[in-house]
Amino acid sequence: MNLVVAIDGPAAAGKGTLARRLADHYGLAYLDSGSLYRGTALSLLRQGVTAPDEAAAVAAAMALRPELLGDPDLRAEATGALASRVAAVPAVRAALLAWQRGFAAKPPAGKKGVVLDGRDIGTVVLPDAMVKFWIMASDEARAERRHKELQAKGEASIYAQVLEDMRERDARDTARTTAPMKPADDAEIIDTSALDADQVFQRARDYIDRTVTN
Repeated sequence: MNLVVAIDGPAAAGKGTLARRLADHYGLAYLDSGSLYRGTALSLLRQGVTAPDEAAAVAAAMALRPELLGDPDLRAEATGALASRVAAVPAVRAALLAWQRGFAAKPPAGKKGVVLDGRDIGTVVLPDAMVKFWIMASDEARAERRHKELQAKGEASIYAQVLEDMRERDARDTARTTAPMKPADDAEIIDTSALDADQVFQRARDYIDRTVTN
C-alpha cells in the first residue's frame, strides 16, 4: 500500500518546506497542489486575462501542461494573487481534482507513495490519506516570513501590506463554498509559529512513524 501524506494549511505556515523534506526522507513523490492553480493563473495572465473569468479559467485548467509547473513566474506575486481567486471557482477545482488524485493513485518514477500539500488535500482531494497534517502559524509570523522572503528576492515589500494581503487571502480561501480551507477532523495539527524547519520536520516524522507503524 502506498504511503499517502496530505498536508494542508495557510500560506507561509511552512507546509511546502515540510512536504518536500518528508518526500525526500521517505522516498515519496511530491506535488504542490498550489502550483496547479498558479499554473492556471499564469496561463490566464499570459493570455491577457487578469480577472477570474470562469470559462477562460476552466479552459486553462483543463489545458494545463506539466512543464508549466516549473516556470519561475509561477512564484510571482501577481500569479499568486490571481491563483487564489481562480481557486475559488468550483469548476476549476473540479478540473484539477482528477489531476491530483491521479498523481496519488499512480506516483511517478516508481515512488512508493506521495506527499501532497495544499488547502483541501485532507478534506476533499484525498480524504482517505493515511496521514494528514494541518500546518499553521500566527498571521504575524507568516507575514514576517513572506516579507523576508520577498526582500531576499530583491522585491519591494511592506510588512503591513503583506499582512493585510495574507489575511484577505485566508478569508477568501476559508469562506469559499467549494472546498473551503480548514483542517481535516483527523489531521495532526502543528503550529510552526515558534518552531524552525528542523523542529517541524522532526515532529511530523515522529508522527508518521508512530502512525504507520501502529
